[in-house]
Amino acid sequence: MIDRRAALAVLLTGALAAACGTTEEAGQAGPVKITVWSWKPASDGLAAVAKDFEKANPNIKVTVQAVGNPAIWDKITIGMAAGGKGLGDVLHIGIDYLPGYMDKFPGGLADLRKLGADSHKDAFAKGLWPTVTGKDGGVYAMPWEVNPVGFFYRKDLFDKAGVEVEKITTWDEAIEAGKKLKEKTGAFLIGLNKSAAGSVDMDFYQSLLQQQGAFYFNGQGEVTLSSAPAVQAMTLLKKMNDAGIVADTSGEGTAKQLISSGKLAVLPWAAWAVSYIPDMRPEQKGLWRVMQPPAVTPGGKRTAIVNSTHLAVSGTSPHQKEAYKFVEYALTKPEVINKVFKEGGVFPALTAAYSDPRYTEPQTYYGDQPALKPFVDALTEGADATYYSGDYARALKIASDAQTKVLLKGADPAAALTEAATLLAQQTNRKLAG
Repeated sequence: MIDRRAALAVLLTGALAAACGTTEEAGQAGPVKITVWSWKPASDGLAAVAKDFEKANPNIKVTVQAVGNPAIWDKITIGMAAGGKGLGDVLHIGIDYLPGYMDKFPGGLADLRKLGADSHKDAFAKGLWPTVTGKDGGVYAMPWEVNPVGFFYRKDLFDKAGVEVEKITTWDEAIEAGKKLKEKTGAFLIGLNKSAAGSVDMDFYQSLLQQQGAFYFNGQGEVTLSSAPAVQAMTLLKKMNDAGIVADTSGEGTAKQLISSGKLAVLPWAAWAVSYIPDMRPEQKGLWRVMQPPAVTPGGKRTAIVNSTHLAVSGTSPHQKEAYKFVEYALTKPEVINKVFKEGGVFPALTAAYSDPRYTEPQTYYGDQPALKPFVDALTEGADATYYSGDYARALKIASDAQTKVLLKGADPAAALTEAATLLAQQTNRKLAG
């Protein structure tokens, strides 16, 4: 994955700004046709509601295309670099790519303020609206999916180790529990691709940053990779690793093998995993539970939005009004977005959706626990906005190299991150914060 991200960073840096004009199609007969680019299974959710939308809007025909992930990023980037040529009308975009498109391709995405998007700015989970807002105040996407992080755990393993998981409130307490777990069961607390073989593995580290309201950059675009929260997060990783409770998941299929054999007790995964884990390991029915993750510091936040995805409208679409009408229909109506969730497995960002009974229903796989409720509770607490910026690909690689030095070479977290932050500032021409 990192190769694609790195390639994207180079392409974004060197590409010319997209043209801002739109194309008019005069004399078109029949319904207006709009194309939506997404990837499976999320595209299945959009396709399910597209038929309902067409019934309510017979003058608009919607075609949902499952372009694929990561293939969609190449297609969007190439289309933007070509002045918007060949792009779908509606684009499914992840938070890690959206800032780069906004920064590097002015006019590449439509400003949805002009179509009324601002009326929905308070309808979504806290922390999301700033991520779709450009430096000029324009709104360049609408929040679709939100993924608060969870703490999925094997209750049977913790019971065997004599640990009451529900009483764990900080990651330091989780480390002590992990030591008992390893001693009594042989299972590791978590797994990480320590060498970043094949791809980087930074989701867990980033979640520790996000729990503290921090990231690689701040809202002013300054580099914060060597900040106190960043060092605190990396220090926790080193403590876990030094305690021998972090499995090395490098290698194809290693993580799944460890999960299958009961050697990974905790999966610090996001809301999407509520449905993914039962599909992946149906034979472990009844063994898993989920709660909000422990805090990094005593009394600190237990919430982090680790990633999100959005729907945007191409700045060169000849049918921006119709495209936005579909986006608004799909993402701002509770009954519609919950149908998208049911069919596509995408946890909705729309807060009004959570009043549906499905979010408090017991799930047999999780021992009759209402497995979605911890994520709703997390979003109720609220999370801080994360500023990915257009240089996220560079930051991801540099932070990953620092993590590898800490985990494999025993490097001091503060020293490794100071070096990494300096390098990131040099490569991006950004200021170091503080």
